[in-house]
Amino acid sequence: MTTEIRAIQPTDYTDLVELMSELGYPTTLEELTKRLDLLHKHVDYEALVVVKNNQVIGFAGVCKALAFEFTGLYVRITAFVVSTKQRKQGIGTKLLKACEEWAIQQGAVVITLNSGNREERQAAHAFYKSNGYVGKSTGFSKKIT
Repeated sequence: MTTEIRAIQPTDYTDLVELMSELGYPTTLEELTKRLDLLHKHVDYEALVVVKNNQVIGFAGVCKALAFEFTGLYVRITAFVVSTKQRKQGIGTKLLKACEEWAIQQGAVVITLNSGNREERQAAHAFYKSNGYVGKSTGFSKKIT
């Protein structure tokens, strides 16, 4: 059983609905399709999936941007999830490495991500730290509409 990491395809969207719920962002296939079709039109965004036995078991959404606080580009991982049934097998590390490779190809000098400050995210925080990521800040958000 080999795994493949590749750019997302519309045929992957159905599997991704379940993964987005596992990540804590429930959605419908219709909403997800609209969102991903729009993101696909922007060259600064990429969506990667991990496929095993023709099923999507992991997903990462990344985007590149210019930095205000330093010279150069950075990439931000905006969504990252591996199926709960497939964790602890090295799949997440491979997916992180694929994100990092994409960032390097884009000319980025830094890769970042945010992860919620909730108890259920502690395992994710340990995972990121074990892959060389450093917790440096607390993110804030506000719904404005």
